[in-house]
Amino acid sequence: MDAKKVLIVEDEEAIVEILQFNLQREGYNTVVAMDGEAGLALAKSEDPDLMLLDVMLPKMNGFEVCGNLRKDGYRMPILMLTAREGESDKVFGLEAGADDYITKPFSMRELLARVKANIRRQNMGVPTGDGPLQLGDLALFESSYTVQKNGTALDLTQKEFEMLRLLMKTPGHVYTREDLMEKVWNYDYFGDTRTVDVMVRRLREKIEDDSANPRYLMTKRGVGYYFAEKI
Repeated sequence: MDAKKVLIVEDEEAIVEILQFNLQREGYNTVVAMDGEAGLALAKSEDPDLMLLDVMLPKMNGFEVCGNLRKDGYRMPILMLTAREGESDKVFGLEAGADDYITKPFSMRELLARVKANIRRQNMGVPTGDGPLQLGDLALFESSYTVQKNGTALDLTQKEFEMLRLLMKTPGHVYTREDLMEKVWNYDYFGDTRTVDVMVRRLREKIEDDSANPRYLMTKRGVGYYFAEKI
């Protein structure tokens, strides 16, 4: 099996060296960019299996790089690296299309576990059904990893697709945030559950007619989220 490729976009050489050493020791190929513009170009030309993207970069910051890639339809998992603890920075990265974030200084064990989890999820085979999963105006096509609303394709990231697929396959079943972290992100012992809330908000903006009054992706107050049984 070919080694998976990780693109590191980070301007601190010491961090790059540590990341390269540990990732290569785990069997990954690595590609490095030291500024945002170079990182964006490499992401498009190298087609990495995962991107480690620093927030504070020369020429173009990580939020801009991430947003640009998602706008152009690139769906590789993006794990943002941030030295800032502010929740607004983390949420802004998720809103830009990142799959998750990790705060510096980080545990290398945790970072490697997140890399492994995201790449494993990305490369899991998608079952092919006889037709789309249709609920209300939404049609989910597993074989092509796409979702349509009223026949129009929606621009979903990998994690958004996986969360929606899980919820649509089990309408009425309430998942806690911890359940979703485990089943969508494959994180069984770490992860900030606010990531789930941001993902749900992003999904609602894409699948609902009115995200403030959803009819598909529902909240069970104090418990978690579920897909409506009756549309």
